[in-house]
Amino acid sequence: MKLDKYEEEVLAAFESEALLSIATKEDLEQIRESARATATKDQRINIRLSAGDLRDIQVRAMQEGMPYQTLIASVLHKYVTGRLAEKSPVTQSGPNGDEVGKPIA
Repeated sequence: MKLDKYEEEVLAAFESEALLSIATKEDLEQIRESARATATKDQRINIRLSAGDLRDIQVRAMQEGMPYQTLIASVLHKYVTGRLAEKSPVTQSGPNGDEVGKPIA
């Protein structure tokens, strides 16, 4: 495979061990958790999702650096173990700081 100039520079830096990890302890724990969830799968399910939801899941999984099936399994695992926290809705504020309108999606 032919590498461009940038890819060659990155490869050279990697091979010379000049690159440093920027992963935090939290990042590493999330990766470990995903690996554990992936390693212990022994059941298969089929679900129907809207095309838009699947596309959004695939984009989020790509941002997280994991397959989208792994992301779905991880979210489901966190939900059933009570570790998936729901965010409070963000609302718009009026000029006096009072809440107006509906939550911002």
